[in-house]
Amino acid sequence: MSMRQATVDDVPFLVELWADGLRRADRQEQVSDLELIVKEAEESAERRLLVAEYDGEPAGAVLLRVVPITPLNLEPAVQAVAPQVNASFRGKGIGSALMEAAVQWAEDLGVGHITSAAPAGSRVGNRFMARLSLGPQAVLRASTTPLVRAKLAAMQPASARVTDRVAGRRHLGQLLAARRQLHRRTGEDSA
Repeated sequence: MSMRQATVDDVPFLVELWADGLRRADRQEQVSDLELIVKEAEESAERRLLVAEYDGEPAGAVLLRVVPITPLNLEPAVQAVAPQVNASFRGKGIGSALMEAAVQWAEDLGVGHITSAAPAGSRVGNRFMARLSLGPQAVLRASTTPLVRAKLAAMQPASARVTDRVAGRRHLGQLLAARRQLHRRTGEDSA
């Protein structure tokens, strides 16, 4: 097994490997995103995108970044983003080698912390991180902006919602959000 810096030629492999973590878009947009990430890693002293090869075949990858532990805790950490092993190569020590590369780089830089994440539903990934002594520090949650807007509106006290209706006016923010959503839908329908 060997480890090397990713190149643009690795992008098709990375698109397949990280399919669940990429933005919801057509394949060409995902390819463009990853080409940009590869180029940024090649040019940055604070990023590395590594590909693990097993018998000459790409088997896994990890994006390493030097970042603050959190936006509020500015102590630097090496963040191992999406350490992933192709299913056909699991159980061969590749995941450990990817994390070893993160540790080695942190030591080389004098960085005292490693952070990483595994998808919430990945039992194997979360157990692997726990075995490496990476404990949970926060829960990252995500949703669409319109859904959060709708939930916030539903959480308003009933008296506030009734007052808006009695006055015969809609809240300006809700009206603008509805117009934007309608505009997006009609734009998608015509595309």
